[in-house]
Amino acid sequence: MINLGIIGTNWITQQFVEAARESGDYTLNAVYSRHIETAKQFAKKNNAKEVFDDLDQFFTEGTFDTLYVASPNSIHFEQAKQAIIHKKNLIVEKPAFMNPKQMNEIIDLLKQYPDVLYFEAARNIHTSNFHVIQEKLHELPTVQGAQFTYSKYSSRYDKVLEGEEPNVFSLNFAGGALQDLGVYTVYDAIGLFGKPKELVYYPQLVRTGVDGKGTAVLGYEKFNVILNFSKISNSYTTSEIYGLKDLIQLDDAGEIQQVNYVNDVGESFMIGEKSNKNPMLPEAKDFARIINDPEDSSNQKDYRRWLDLSVDVNNVLFKLRQSAHIMFKGE
Repeated sequence: MINLGIIGTNWITQQFVEAARESGDYTLNAVYSRHIETAKQFAKKNNAKEVFDDLDQFFTEGTFDTLYVASPNSIHFEQAKQAIIHKKNLIVEKPAFMNPKQMNEIIDLLKQYPDVLYFEAARNIHTSNFHVIQEKLHELPTVQGAQFTYSKYSSRYDKVLEGEEPNVFSLNFAGGALQDLGVYTVYDAIGLFGKPKELVYYPQLVRTGVDGKGTAVLGYEKFNVILNFSKISNSYTTSEIYGLKDLIQLDDAGEIQQVNYVNDVGESFMIGEKSNKNPMLPEAKDFARIINDPEDSSNQKDYRRWLDLSVDVNNVLFKLRQSAHIMFKGE
């Protein structure tokens, strides 16, 4: 059984804890929050025994071997370093780190602690439907690009309109649409097509200076991939991968709860499965599989592939921000 510690007590942490419990591979032992009452409330709700509001004490006294980090984006890096130094396996909510400098430092640190495992929690690439897309993509005689859309209005934007600056809309905390919903679309693109040869990002900035929404273009040798994402508007547009006359259609680029194949005469067939399960369950199971048997050759191959993909996504996110002249505090 994997003994789990968590940093962050928001809704996505709750969702991961529920997925971890459902997987049968984890038990939640330790909860850290800057506010002890918040930690106690989360621990009571999820039957955790240990609560902390002191981060050093959390790492030295908490009885956990694997840490899930869902703090504000800008804080991930320092907390991840502490976890690795304390020999804790590490699951970091996307986007794991702000830029390649931070990512490279983490990779170098992992080499010093070879028994520590690091995962970026990008749930979409672990779903069975993503694997179905990968398989179907290989069957298309011709591929002519794709467009991936993931747009959901954030209730935190109401605060921005009222004059406040929530973390997810703050340059101080590495916020913005690209750093949130946009990560899923970048994972889709690189996970399916590899690293692009060129790229550009066209953001729509909001009052706080972050991108509330935007469109990115990834250029490949024979086609382009268009990424659309937003935290200040909704979209119910499907995502599509284009063949010649046929295409693969996704309900959205983040959850991927349904995938259809549309043939050359317009007939649509559902492939994969229509899922209403906790969307974090597949990644929780994948991470547990590696943690529980890190020496298995197949597990090692998957781990290396996910690690390389995390590095590539980090690099592309940074280059997209550079193209739009978006810089975070401390960069």
